[in-house]
Amino acid sequence: MNGPAHILYPAERERENAPVFLLLGEERGEKVRDALGALTTNAPCSLAVCPVPDWNRDLSPWPAKKVFKGGEDFGGGGDAFLADLERAVLPAVRSALCAPEAPVYLAGYSLAGLLAAYGLFRLPGLAGAVCCSGSLWFPDFLAYAETHLPAGRPERVYLSLGDKEKQSRNPVLSRVEDCTLAFRDLLRARGIDCTFVRNPGNHFQEPDKRMALGIAWCLEGEAG
Repeated sequence: MNGPAHILYPAERERENAPVFLLLGEERGEKVRDALGALTTNAPCSLAVCPVPDWNRDLSPWPAKKVFKGGEDFGGGGDAFLADLERAVLPAVRSALCAPEAPVYLAGYSLAGLLAAYGLFRLPGLAGAVCCSGSLWFPDFLAYAETHLPAGRPERVYLSLGDKEKQSRNPVLSRVEDCTLAFRDLLRARGIDCTFVRNPGNHFQEPDKRMALGIAWCLEGEAG
């Protein structure tokens, strides 16, 4: 990871230790901020963008063979990425925001959504995660989740998919909705408030709005 996360959007309204959402590899962070501002949520929060130098390496929990024709194998650098996040990025974010006790959520889309979900099992200080169109089809991820407990006490997890994503011709990707629903049920069985939302469209439709909806749902839980 190249240096600390870039603070993109400190809470506009004053609230001590307002929730912080770390957007993993979210290159469209400004648009997520704007999409969140267009929603009818009054709860303040801060957003930070965490750059990802190599998606296939840094966002994959363990090495795996490629699933896309012409693509690359997955490097399995997720643990190292999360360790850097915990050691360097999160303290820098908290310091910049003067928010030492703020609830922290990992948030990501696609493969970054996978790492946000995986982070629940690796980082003890997380309040939850936002996983939109997450690559929960990733080889052995569901088996890992079934045999491991969360590292801390996450309270809220938001999962969403486009309603056409399961129609993929790729036999691995076509399992995404089944895997996501199974992950939802697993988290609920462990006492975590977890919701699943189907959005209209495919994997690439309105990613900024989908991320904002997930953040807003978590904020409603914080306020409640």
